[in-house]
Amino acid sequence: MARVLREDGNQRSTRSPIRTVVAEDSYLIREFLVTVLEAAPEVELLAVCRNGRELETAIERWVPEVVLTDIRMPPSETNEGIRIAARLRESHPEIGVVVLSQYAEPSYVLALLDNGTGGRAYLLKERIRGREELIAAIEKVAGGGSVIDPSIVDVLIQARSRTAHSRLAELTPRERELLAEIAAGNSNGAIAKSLVLSKRAVEKHVNSIFAKLNLPETPDVSRRVKATLIFLAEENDG
Repeated sequence: MARVLREDGNQRSTRSPIRTVVAEDSYLIREFLVTVLEAAPEVELLAVCRNGRELETAIERWVPEVVLTDIRMPPSETNEGIRIAARLRESHPEIGVVVLSQYAEPSYVLALLDNGTGGRAYLLKERIRGREELIAAIEKVAGGGSVIDPSIVDVLIQARSRTAHSRLAELTPRERELLAEIAAGNSNGAIAKSLVLSKRAVEKHVNSIFAKLNLPETPDVSRRVKATLIFLAEENDG
């Protein structure tokens, strides 16, 4: 049975913490997460679950703002967390999901981001050393943003390097330069200043980059994030 930590998860003021449900089948990691999150004023921990069934029940009962979940949990012991995240895209698109996994597996990452990067984060358990990174990810996805552990780029190289090479080969030197700026997290305005271009010229180049990388505009997919992954995969591979 899921451990319920709040009797009334529906009451929160304008500045209340982020309503969060945790799912993790490992006792030690589960207790670590509880310790960290209960001490964090930014988070209201509603319930702690041990498997996918408990998590789905908790989501329906509490309708949290963020779900922090493992990937492999009972009952399937395969990709339970990823599948629940995918279902939430349809049933509760407003709920953010932070996947906390020990697996730097390309198929998991791409499956999580397949229907949109907004409101999704993928972090590796071994790289969580304190509360800051975890809380930052929860806050990010609660606001519709995305977080991808930098080391994930390394495991995407083999899976996507050939595609990345063929796509990036179509870019002009100036477009490659702009893509590097995008990968550094710079806005169009910052890129315009850095490269001494007009904002209109930057927008034109950026749209050309997205077109050549076959990244169509959709309301829930961050093309900048996906373009960055492709760029970093080739840069690391080289």
